[in-house]
Amino acid sequence: MSLSFDFVQPEPVATDRVTLFADVILPLPLPKLYTYRVPYELNDHVVIGGRVIVQFGAKKTLSCIVAAVHETPPKEYQAKYILEFIDDAPVVTQPQLKLFRWMADYYMCTLGEVINAALPAALKLSSESRIQFHPAFGVEENPYPLSEQEERIVEALRTGEEGKSMTFTEVGELLGISSFHRVIKSLMQKEVIFLFEHLSDKYSPKVVKKVRLAHTFVAEAALEELFQRLATKPKQLDVLMRFLQKVPIYQNEHANHQGIEKAYLSSAPHLSASAVNTLIKNGILEQFDVIVSRFPLDHTAETRLNFTLSEAQNTARGEILQQFAEKDIVLLHGVTGAGKTEIYIDLIQQAMQGGGQVLYLLPEIALTAQIVTRLMRVFGTRLGVYHSKFSDNERVEVWNGVLSGRFQVVVGVRSAVFLPFDNLALVIVDEEHESSYKQYDPAPRYNAREVALMMANFQGAKTLLGSATPAVETYYQTRAGRYGLVELTKRYGEAGLPEIELVDTRKSREQKTMLNHFTPELMQEMERKLGAQEQVILFQNRRGYSPFINCLDCGWIPKCKSCAVSLSYHKHVHELRCHYCGYHERMPVECPACGSRNLKTVGFGTEKLEDDLKIMLPEAQVQRMDLDTTRAKNSYQQIISDFEQQKTNILVGTQMVTKGLDFANVSLVGIINADSIIHYPDFRAHERAYQMFVQVSGRAGRKGKKGKVIIQTGDPLQVIFDKVIRNDYLEFYEYEITQRREHGYPPFMRVIRLTVKHVDQLLSEQAAILLTQELVDRLGREAVLGPEAPYIFRIRNFYLQEITIKLSREHTVLKSAKSDIRDAINIVKDQKEFKQARIAADVDPM
Repeated sequence: MSLSFDFVQPEPVATDRVTLFADVILPLPLPKLYTYRVPYELNDHVVIGGRVIVQFGAKKTLSCIVAAVHETPPKEYQAKYILEFIDDAPVVTQPQLKLFRWMADYYMCTLGEVINAALPAALKLSSESRIQFHPAFGVEENPYPLSEQEERIVEALRTGEEGKSMTFTEVGELLGISSFHRVIKSLMQKEVIFLFEHLSDKYSPKVVKKVRLAHTFVAEAALEELFQRLATKPKQLDVLMRFLQKVPIYQNEHANHQGIEKAYLSSAPHLSASAVNTLIKNGILEQFDVIVSRFPLDHTAETRLNFTLSEAQNTARGEILQQFAEKDIVLLHGVTGAGKTEIYIDLIQQAMQGGGQVLYLLPEIALTAQIVTRLMRVFGTRLGVYHSKFSDNERVEVWNGVLSGRFQVVVGVRSAVFLPFDNLALVIVDEEHESSYKQYDPAPRYNAREVALMMANFQGAKTLLGSATPAVETYYQTRAGRYGLVELTKRYGEAGLPEIELVDTRKSREQKTMLNHFTPELMQEMERKLGAQEQVILFQNRRGYSPFINCLDCGWIPKCKSCAVSLSYHKHVHELRCHYCGYHERMPVECPACGSRNLKTVGFGTEKLEDDLKIMLPEAQVQRMDLDTTRAKNSYQQIISDFEQQKTNILVGTQMVTKGLDFANVSLVGIINADSIIHYPDFRAHERAYQMFVQVSGRAGRKGKKGKVIIQTGDPLQVIFDKVIRNDYLEFYEYEITQRREHGYPPFMRVIRLTVKHVDQLLSEQAAILLTQELVDRLGREAVLGPEAPYIFRIRNFYLQEITIKLSREHTVLKSAKSDIRDAINIVKDQKEFKQARIAADVDPM
């Protein structure tokens, strides 16, 4: 008898176990990345660009982005473990990380500040993030089973009052575990809950009420019996007949299940809303809610142009493509109304056919609202829209849509440069001269135009800059041969450039012919245009009713408690408001200084113009477009829609009305107070004034009608007006570039502005003086201007001092200077008395 044994190979002992560390970007203004240890069992799950949950400090837990993975532990501290991995795929791409690093370096801020600005709030989780029931949960049957832990969270939300929310900390306490984030992520994917950071971020989806015929009555016999029951109730019978006309239930029972909008059943004059409600109450109709997109996409849209390019547009398009063969950046300099948008659409189509992504940047949400409708018809579901008026959940949807490839084209404002593109073929920056592309506060203080150029450079994409009034720096680059230049000198179709007339307000005041703030010439022209059923745009670059009020007896003027400015009067809400910090108080009945009731408003804003016009032209429908009337999410869209449909005759607005809006019936534009724009203490003042005058003038006479522009000024001999009237950009450019060269301003020099802030005025001044001394020691006296207090020297209780630094444009000089500036700032902040000082760097201020 022989015995045999199966030899079992022993498992090798794991002697090569690898300990990984991850450098993460915390959404905090920290100079360096922070290193955490990766739990061994999660080594295979760590993803660069993915989010992880970490503990930072004693109690704070928050999400951050993995920037690098390596095997080197930190020397200065014991690395804590990563608590949990949120993503198994990157939410921030490698091209994004490269761009964010460049932004942090160039704009002299931290990578954490860039990430904080870039990521939508719902992608930034912390211990104070909150969850709430998704509005879809409970409306429709949820097809996903819930785990025991998920059921406990749902039960906790359900037993609370309606609208109850829970913080992440509360969820952890409820489940009794520290690794609960995957449970939350699972509930989000199942559309049971959604996240928000603050109460103001709560997602309020658009819900449409629908109705369908109760299943009991779908059968033919039951329906006939129902008709007999309602024979004595003609109003209910009319509603039922309208429903059946819209929903042929015998041909398609599924159509009944889908239902129709409840509002449709009472939209005809002979139908009764109460009859609809009675049918619902009696169980004949069933009412249910459906969540719909606020920006419905046309799934049937064909990718084709619904217009024909003119000969001039075709020529320009061909020249752009020819320039792209040699240069990565091209400027399309076209007069207002030349039809640049049609050229953009044609180029976008061509880029998409090659499989690339396209970013179309616009300076204002108002422009986005008008152009999106046109783009939707062409690009349908492949178009994403991204701007700050979207709820945070909607912005996350667009972010994920770009990641997944769902959106091949994105149209958006400056924040759209942060989206996770990784295959860009074309970037379009429309109205590239606009200061709205500049982010002022908080950091990063970036210019979206420059970031877009760098992003395109990193990804090998082409960039098209478009403007009727290019920035001086941009046009200089075309002269230097770095950018290509294509020009469109004629308006699209039969439209010609508007006639521009200067009206002397001093003369009108001396002759006492002014009608409130309108010259007789402007009033007569408005009356004539309104009589011809044409529309008018009036531009006044100041909102509110009046800039300030004062007591005629003692001279008292109300000031903001936190800022060195007077309070503006807003009549609609009967309040005095600060336009810098938002402080407001009720309009006083009497002077708090002397008790006099002799209070008078001084100056005027858009609100006063609107009020005056409603009295002076009672037959006209007047609408106002400024920050006060466009705070709500869809207010831009509504104001523009009303004006397009000619429900509004006169549109009064701030600079929002100057930017690329296209209205067919506008034949008159009035600039109410041109002088306030020209006389401003800034080296760009004349450039901005020229751009603004030409842009707002370009709103007139765009569809064949001869347009007219009336500019009211107290100094019609100003040199700039002659260039505006003749629409002579080249002459303006030559004049401006000569001034810049002589005085050492961009594009010949780089400018960095440092702002020192402190709640104590004396300490603010002392910190600025010390900082200036340190900078002079490093950069030289000729490079450093200041310190000096700005025109508005106190904002939000902080006293300000500014230092301007002028540097050569050479890369090595700029890089070395930034290092010197950081060193000087650190020396000041290391001083005990200046610990509370804030020092902000603004590279390329506008």
